[in-house]
Amino acid sequence: MKATRWPALVLLALVGVVLGWSVTRVLESGGSVMPLPVTALAAMLVISAAVLVVGIPVRRWNGGDRSRRLDPLRAARTVVLAKASSHTGALLAGWYLGQGLTLLPDLYVEPRRERLVMAALAVLAALTMIVAGLITERWCRLPDGDDDPDAGAEPERRRVPPQP
Repeated sequence: MKATRWPALVLLALVGVVLGWSVTRVLESGGSVMPLPVTALAAMLVISAAVLVVGIPVRRWNGGDRSRRLDPLRAARTVVLAKASSHTGALLAGWYLGQGLTLLPDLYVEPRRERLVMAALAVLAALTMIVAGLITERWCRLPDGDDDPDAGAEPERRRVPPQP
């Protein structure tokens, strides 16, 4: 699996900005308001912490602490979770940034200013998901030379038949 690249995250964030701005504009033109729940902030922060916690055993194992066995499937799932966290965080950061952009022209209205503050906090929470995902993905990277599972194995010894 290839490492996550910044251009991919920026592209996902831009898609999120366009979607967030468009959906918010359409909903507000119809008179309804898109809520920005506090639970979304809490969920993003919990996910960020969970991704980091799940990555710690892989980090320890890669750091040389081989006292506990690390299941390769667990390590693979951890790196997939980290990648999903960074990608989802980029989309959500763009989504909430797009919503915030629609609120900028009416900052003199108190409820819209409060929603803008919530959108800004949501963007920050989404950024923590990106950072947690990228850090955990880095922890899951194999050290140089470890990509071959048989690299550290001793070469087979040939049996030498006894001489008559």
